[in-house]
Amino acid sequence: MSETDLPIRPEAISGERYLEVQASPEFQDLRNRLRRFVFPMTAIFLLWYALYVALGAFAHDFMATKVWGEINVGLVIGLGQFVSTFLITGLYVRFANRVLDPRAEAIRAELESEMK
Repeated sequence: MSETDLPIRPEAISGERYLEVQASPEFQDLRNRLRRFVFPMTAIFLLWYALYVALGAFAHDFMATKVWGEINVGLVIGLGQFVSTFLITGLYVRFANRVLDPRAEAIRAELESEMK
């Protein structure tokens, strides 16, 4: 393990400095970018899930419609919940790797450089 992989010692940076970093434009940009991804994605998924639950509760005939053999619409939509979860996770990982991680690393590097 290299020295750069070690966590920052909490006693090395004051609480005041953490508050300064939190108020910095770089940190605000990082937080805003995270929120612009997470909030809409969460809303989309919750609406998609609520639609599935509502259809299951109130549209029994529709959900029981056979698609292929014994596979019905309810099963397809239910499996779609799993697919959408994995898709959202993949999109978030890609977004974090491309957008969030470089910005977070820059903030961390700035903090670490002040310690030396």
